[in-house]
Amino acid sequence: MNDNRPLSRPRPAPHRWRKGPAWLASLAALSGCTPAGLLNGLDRLTPTAEGSRRAARGIAYGPEPRQQLDIWVPSGRRHQNQKLPVVVFFYGGGWNSGSRGDYGFAGAAFAGQGFVAVVPDYRLVPEVRFPAFVEDGALAIQWAQDHAARFGGDPDRITVAGHSAGAYIGAMLALDPKWLRQASVDPQVIKAGALLAGPYDFAPFTEQRGRDAFGHWVSPHETQPVNFARKNAPPLFLAHGSADRVVLPRNSRRLAQRLQQAGAPVTLKLYEGASHTDVIVALSRPFRRKATVLADSAAFLRDNSR
Repeated sequence: MNDNRPLSRPRPAPHRWRKGPAWLASLAALSGCTPAGLLNGLDRLTPTAEGSRRAARGIAYGPEPRQQLDIWVPSGRRHQNQKLPVVVFFYGGGWNSGSRGDYGFAGAAFAGQGFVAVVPDYRLVPEVRFPAFVEDGALAIQWAQDHAARFGGDPDRITVAGHSAGAYIGAMLALDPKWLRQASVDPQVIKAGALLAGPYDFAPFTEQRGRDAFGHWVSPHETQPVNFARKNAPPLFLAHGSADRVVLPRNSRRLAQRLQQAGAPVTLKLYEGASHTDVIVALSRPFRRKATVLADSAAFLRDNSR
């Protein structure tokens, strides 16, 4: 079934979380920061029992300027002498914006949950189009498999996570084996995925960002994660805000349905009243009480990567 409605709508419905992210966006505008970048500062100022630190910055995983990544690890003695699960986190931005430096709060969040967190940049539209950003994701997975052990990570427990366009990248890597094979990586290296508010079934491309990123591709069905649901897919946790008007919740519902029909393990969770940004903002320390996105995602990845 193909619903041709656009992914976004002009007027978001009001919901109970609107005050938090709106305040964040206003403060970001006044300070000259991006909202995601401002979250990094708020994150550092908020006390937490879970410690994390950035262990490396700007490591090249390929020859292009944007093929660089940061590593976040737990701090303190709690996880010493343990092989930790690894999560490669892909941020969103409509495939045309974003920076790993703005998403340190996401890396720190997963590291605080006992992961070695890898946060890569990837090439963006208009410099590239599909499948370049998926190929970059595959190279980042290759790097994690080869090098995460240096930071205490277990190369046999690699998982993926992402938000929005980053969730799309994670879904394509988890479901379509050819991208990892092209990077000389066994597709089974991905043990599980936690994907937040991702677009998985959005062809034909009715919005400009979709046309810019995918409109040139001769076979649009090859760009849609929902078409690669398979029985032997890794377990996926699909999270979505019920009030998301940027990427409609039907994307997660349809992918979950296809995976269930194929006999693949999948968990779908809708966060009542949450918007598109709420589910990523909830990874940051000041906003974790808004929803259990981090705890749910970390538990799923941990349990399914043993």
